[in-house]
Amino acid sequence: MMRGRRRRGKYGRQSNPVKINYQIETKALNPEPDNGLEPIYLESAEIEVMRLLDLEDLNQQEAGDRMGVSRGTIWRLVQRGRRKIMKAFVEGRRIEIRDFFNQLYQFKPTN
Repeated sequence: MMRGRRRRGKYGRQSNPVKINYQIETKALNPEPDNGLEPIYLESAEIEVMRLLDLEDLNQQEAGDRMGVSRGTIWRLVQRGRRKIMKAFVEGRRIEIRDFFNQLYQFKPTN
């Protein structure tokens, strides 16, 4: 179930690049014990949005301004990310972090 932020087919508008200010070092989280189910894939943008909202305590408009996307996009990313994390916890699945920096996201450290 990999639904990324990208255009499907040749119609529709191109997705805007998302500015990610923090690059996570962790690539996966494993449950104990491992039950062998298919892993859940989190996108870097979903992690960045949850970091801004939950750890830096920004509202959705401020997070959208930092990432260069609309408040609606922030809402969709946070809902999708939180749903994936809870599904992984409840079902005991591995969480893998996917990076799409090469085409869609722009890593710009704030330091």
